[in-house]
Amino acid sequence: MTYQNNKPLYLSHAGPKLLDMPLLNKSSAFSERERIEFNLDGLLPPRYETIEQQRERAYLQYQDCPTAMSKHIFLRDIQDKNETLFYRLISEHLEEVMPIIYTPTVGEACEKFSDIYRSARGLFIAHHQQDRIDAILHNATKRNIKVIVVTDGERILGLGDQGVGGMGIPIGKLSLYTVCGGISPANTLPITLDVGTNNAALLEDPMYMGCRHPRISQSEYDKFLDKFMQAVSRRWPNALIQFEDFAQHNATPLLSRYRDKYCCFNDDIQGTAAVAVATMLAACKAKQVSPSSQRLLIAGGGSAGCGIAEHWMRCVVAEGVSEKEALQNVFVVDRDGLLTTKSKSLLPFQQRFAHDTSLFPEWDKLTQSSLLDVIHNIKPTMLLGVSGCNDLFSEAVIDAMAANVYKPIIMPLSNPSRCVEALPEDVLRYTNGEAIVATGSPFEDVEINGTSFPISQCNNSYIFPGIGLAVVSCGAKKVTDNMLMAASKALAAESPLAVNGVGALLPPLSSIKQLSLKIAFEVAKQAVIDGVAPFKTADEIHLCIKQNQWQPGYREYVRVAS
Repeated sequence: MTYQNNKPLYLSHAGPKLLDMPLLNKSSAFSERERIEFNLDGLLPPRYETIEQQRERAYLQYQDCPTAMSKHIFLRDIQDKNETLFYRLISEHLEEVMPIIYTPTVGEACEKFSDIYRSARGLFIAHHQQDRIDAILHNATKRNIKVIVVTDGERILGLGDQGVGGMGIPIGKLSLYTVCGGISPANTLPITLDVGTNNAALLEDPMYMGCRHPRISQSEYDKFLDKFMQAVSRRWPNALIQFEDFAQHNATPLLSRYRDKYCCFNDDIQGTAAVAVATMLAACKAKQVSPSSQRLLIAGGGSAGCGIAEHWMRCVVAEGVSEKEALQNVFVVDRDGLLTTKSKSLLPFQQRFAHDTSLFPEWDKLTQSSLLDVIHNIKPTMLLGVSGCNDLFSEAVIDAMAANVYKPIIMPLSNPSRCVEALPEDVLRYTNGEAIVATGSPFEDVEINGTSFPISQCNNSYIFPGIGLAVVSCGAKKVTDNMLMAASKALAAESPLAVNGVGALLPPLSSIKQLSLKIAFEVAKQAVIDGVAPFKTADEIHLCIKQNQWQPGYREYVRVAS
């Protein structure tokens, strides 16, 4: 892979100030001329190193870290000192470090955010600062922002309310936008909105770095979010805004309120749905069955679960099935049982998937029944878990799935790994290796009866970097449902198991850079078709994507007067 950008960069920054700028610092890779010209002589060891030599040393130091958390802290430290080296390092060892910079380790990092805090990254905007949001956005160290990931920290993975500790998620996601999608770190910005926390342990923790009060009222929250979105639109009118880890009572309403007004999407709802549906499509192709012939049961009736159901519905309807028929084969279970018209306190986004019990009197008892009872009565062919309930998919549940259909598709997607509904090893053992399995967290290959089964991680990182690259490259003004479906189909088309009949359900993470290019191309094409991006030919889209791909290599610096 070629990393070198031969165009020199003209800078006025010099001396210690230059070394303190993560986007510009080259550390020991500054040449002799640059050290003299930029007043760095004597501030660095005398040896001049290449980025590869730096990467090798950094990797040796990384390997010396004894725990996943210490590795996470080490990598964040490099990121805060020398971003080019950070991205070169993780680019060369992506499969190994992905679980460290993202799930599952990032969850623990969010829980310990205040304890492991080293230096600031991104922006923190508190509710009491709502009248100063414009000024705060102008305080950002980066000027040309193209992608923003924002959270309010209320529903971090399966860990709940982490307050300002949720900042670990936007930082991690944007790292993947860069390493997987090639978006320059100079164009990305993580933001955390501090509206308080209802986590009593955090409020009582003397080290907690966020605002020490309960979460603000809904009316105040809505006003604050409106002010934030308006301010971002004024500051960076063409930026893509990704909502991340908002609680379900806010996630869907915010998406509905803003998706037609701003270029934004919710990764927990739409990104999770896109990658889950891509994985389901690949599994159907591997089984040589049509999506419309499948009966889907989703364990977890939150915004993620219902988002997957919505996206799957669009996929089935695209086959020519009526929406009414498609709905008859999609079922959602939450903590109170199967969603039906008799379920109490249905949220607006759940109502669409509430089945009318008057049509099926024998289902009446299922509204308060176990997942196992639901499976016995409904007989699904696909079971997805986004519940955050560890061990929900028991041996009896897996046995019931296997009794219903040959090669059941079973996807325990909750993360981090301690929240997973079932271990892939157990799913395959209970089904004697017949199930088609994907998980939300990374797991090792499983061996059953002498056969090795690779476990694909149904990870949003397959999807959102390509979407971001497409939006940035083609100038899309919105993220449409069709664009998300284009991403799903592009990913499904690359499934080794579906294409070759053997191998993993999803491509290896080592190929994610090239995969992001393919997804970006298909998403950008769809943006043009949907009329949310200026018209471009296929060749023009390819060129725009290529021009927007950043590679982690050093450029020559030339000093200019300030």
